[in-house]
Amino acid sequence: MEKAEKFLSSIPMTIIGGIFLGISLVCMLIGIELPVNPAWIPIIISGIPILYGAATDLFCKKTISSELLVSIAIIASITIGEIFAAGEIAFIMAIGEILEDITVNRAKKGISQLIKLSPQQGRKVIKENKKIIENIVPIEEICKDDILRVLPGETIPVDGKIIFGNSSVDQSIMTGESLPIDKAIDDEVFCGTLNCDGSIDIIATKVGEDSSLQKLIRMVKEAEENKAPMQRIVDKWAGGLVPAALIIAVIAYFLTSDIIRAVTVLVVFCPCALALATPTSIMAAVGQASKHGVLIKSGEALEKMGKVNCVAFDKTGTLTFGKLKVSNIITISSVTEKELLKLVCSSEKRSEHLLGKAIVEYGKKENIEFLEVEDFKMISGKGIITKIENDEIYCGNSKFLQEQGIFLDESIEKNLENLRKEGKISILIGKNKKYIGIIALSDTIRPTAKEMVKKLKNMGTKVVLLTGDHKQAADYFAKEIGVENVYSELLPAEKVTYIKKLEKDGNKICMIGDGVNDAPALKTADVGIAMASMGTDIAIEASDIALMGDNIEKIPYLKKLSAATIKTIKFNITASMIINLAAIILSVLGLLNPITGALVHNVGSVLVVLNAALLYDRNFV
Repeated sequence: MEKAEKFLSSIPMTIIGGIFLGISLVCMLIGIELPVNPAWIPIIISGIPILYGAATDLFCKKTISSELLVSIAIIASITIGEIFAAGEIAFIMAIGEILEDITVNRAKKGISQLIKLSPQQGRKVIKENKKIIENIVPIEEICKDDILRVLPGETIPVDGKIIFGNSSVDQSIMTGESLPIDKAIDDEVFCGTLNCDGSIDIIATKVGEDSSLQKLIRMVKEAEENKAPMQRIVDKWAGGLVPAALIIAVIAYFLTSDIIRAVTVLVVFCPCALALATPTSIMAAVGQASKHGVLIKSGEALEKMGKVNCVAFDKTGTLTFGKLKVSNIITISSVTEKELLKLVCSSEKRSEHLLGKAIVEYGKKENIEFLEVEDFKMISGKGIITKIENDEIYCGNSKFLQEQGIFLDESIEKNLENLRKEGKISILIGKNKKYIGIIALSDTIRPTAKEMVKKLKNMGTKVVLLTGDHKQAADYFAKEIGVENVYSELLPAEKVTYIKKLEKDGNKICMIGDGVNDAPALKTADVGIAMASMGTDIAIEASDIALMGDNIEKIPYLKKLSAATIKTIKFNITASMIINLAAIILSVLGLLNPITGALVHNVGSVLVVLNAALLYDRNFV
C-alpha cells in the first residue's frame, strides 16, 4: 500500500490528475456530459493517498490531521454526486503536498563522508628480542597504551601523546586552524589529523569510540537526530479544524434541512489555501536566494533564519580566506628585502612544510631568482639548514635559531611579539650564525567581512567569533572586523558547548563555518550556514544553508529575505482564513454550492500562490 501511495503521490501522476480535472471543468462549462466524469481520475490519483494518510494518522498514530477533514469533504462531495468538487479538493491538496516535500526535503547525508575520514589502520611498534618490529594493524586491534609510529604524510590513527620525535601536525580537521602546529615530546595529537613532515612515535591515550574523531562523528549524529522536522501549520490546527467543520456542517443541515449546504461547508472548509501558504512562499524565497548564490536546503531553515538574533562565525576560511600569504619582511640594515627573500625561497624550495611552500609561492609571484642549494637538512618541527654559495642559511622558529647559536636581542623579540599580536606566524632567518631577518605570514581577512558585521549589528544581531585559533590571532582578527565577543582555542565539542550556552541565554543562533570541525556546531545551531566553495563536503552536508560563492556579505540579505518570507506566510495564512470564513458564511446562506464553493476556495489558493510568487523578484540586497 505504501508503494502504491508513493506512486500515486508522484509529480507525473499528479500532473495526469490535473489534466483530467481540467477536462472535467471544460466539459462542465460547455455542457458536455461524458459517460464517466474525468474528475474521477484526480479523485483516484490524489484522493487515495489522502485517504490512506488520514486513516494511518487516525488509527495507527491516534492523531487527527488535516487529511481527515479533506477526506470527509471528498467523501461527502462524492456522496451527493459533486464529482468535480471532490476531484478539485484532492488535486489542490496533492499540489500542496508536493510543494512542501520539495522545500522541506533536506540534503543531510554528511555522516558517511565524515566516517570516511576515520583511519582504518595504524603502524604498531613492538619490541621483540631487543628488536623493534613495525606491524601495520587494523584500527580495531589498537589498544590504549600501545606504541604507534606515524610517518610523514600519514594520518594519526588514535588520540595519543608524542614520546619520540618532532613534527608539525595539520589538525584543521579538529580545530580549523589554518597553520600546522609544531609538536614535540609530551604534546598531544588527535585522531584523524595529518602528520606533515617528521616521523613521530606516540602512545595511544584514546582509542575506538573514545577518540576525538569518533566523538566528532557522534556529535553530528546526535545534533541531527535532535532537530525536529518542520510541522505543517494546518496539521497543528487539524485537531480544531475537523470538529469545527463537522459541527458547522451539522448545524447548517439542521437549520436548513439542505444536505448540499452541509457538504458545501465541508468543501470550503478544506484548508487548501492554508496548506499552500507556507510551501509556496518558501519555494519563491528559495528561488530568490538561488539567484544570489545561496542554497537553502529546507523551509525550516529559512523560517528559523528570520528569528535569528545571534550569528556565530568560525574564523579561518569564513571571515578569512584560510590561505597563508607573506605579510611582512623585516631585515637588518645590511640585507635588502629582495636578498632575504631570495635566500629563503631558495632554501625552502625543497621543503614540504606549508609555511615554506607559501613563501616559495610568494617568491615566484615576485619573480625572485632562485639560487642553487648545495645542502639541505630539515629538523622536524623546528626549521631547516641549507648551504648556498658557501653560506650556511637557517630558517625556523626562535628556539631553533638559538639552538644554532644565533643571538636574538630584545628588538627582535619585540618584533616577534608584535607579529604574534597581529595573528601572524614568523620564520626567522640566520646566515653564518647571525640573524638577518624575519618573514611573517598571515591569513587574509575577506574584504566584505567588516561591512557585513556592521550590517548585522545595525539589524540588532549579536555577532560572536568561535574559533580554534590561538587567542592572540583570534583577538587581532576580531578587532579588525569589529567583533567584540570572541571565544578562542576551541575544539569542536567546545564550540557546541558555547552554542548551547548562548541558546540557554535566549538566543536564536546561526552558525557559519567551513571545516569538518564546524560540522557539530553547524548541526547544533538553530541554523547552520556553510561556505560551499572552500568548505569541506561534511560541513556543507551538515549545514542548512550553503553560500555557493563564499559570499559572507549575503548573511544580512538572508536575514531580510527570511523576515519577508515569514511576513508573507503570515499574510497568506490570514488571507486564506478570511476567504474560508467568508465562503463558510455564504455556504450556510445557500449562496454557494459544492462546485462554486470549490471554485471560490480555489481562488483563495490562487491568490496565496500569486502573493508568494512576488517574493521571487523582490530586492533584498
